[in-house]
Amino acid sequence: MRAAFLSIGTAIEVEPGDRILREGDEGSHMLLLRHALTKVTVNLADGRQALLAIRVSGDVVGEISALAGTPRTATVTSCSNGMINIIHRRDWYPFLQNHPEAALALAGTTAARFRWANQRRVEFASYPAKVRLARVLAELSAAHGEPVPGGRTLGVTLTQTELATLSGAAEPTVEKALRELRQAGALETGYRQITIRDLAALRQIGRLPNVRQEWRRE
Repeated sequence: MRAAFLSIGTAIEVEPGDRILREGDEGSHMLLLRHALTKVTVNLADGRQALLAIRVSGDVVGEISALAGTPRTATVTSCSNGMINIIHRRDWYPFLQNHPEAALALAGTTAARFRWANQRRVEFASYPAKVRLARVLAELSAAHGEPVPGGRTLGVTLTQTELATLSGAAEPTVEKALRELRQAGALETGYRQITIRDLAALRQIGRLPNVRQEWRRE
């Protein structure tokens, strides 16, 4: 099924900064991120942008608007060189009809994203900003990070503004929380770069179940 899915649509290359979907646009196509790292953002009433999610290779984006025939609810921007498949409705409707397991998988992915969004709302109401930030950083590192000597990167470059929108906090609050996480030895920060140094400490601060830490500080 994977090979069949990769064969439909039109493959195009993308570069950092390419907006592959634009909020408010209409379209009947969805995108398969074959080899890509992207940010999903929305425009706020005051003119700022809020970062909603990170999507990576293997993810599908734009499927809800394509299915419902409604304008795009977010902008998807490429963060790296990569390749995506543009899959129009005329291609993916027959594919889903011939591969019902793919339709179930797509429905499961959409449901998981709604569950994630609902869980995020609960966290915003239940936890202080430092806890929310620790949870976001642990999640990003687990999903996208790469091992480095003595730690693990986030796998994606984020500004403090973007971290603030992901964790539902003001920028000064995120700056203070990052300083406290550094002081706790959980992470190190550089210019738009965060390295997790102690995952167990970060998860403890984020009130997450502990997991086995496969790397250690050198």
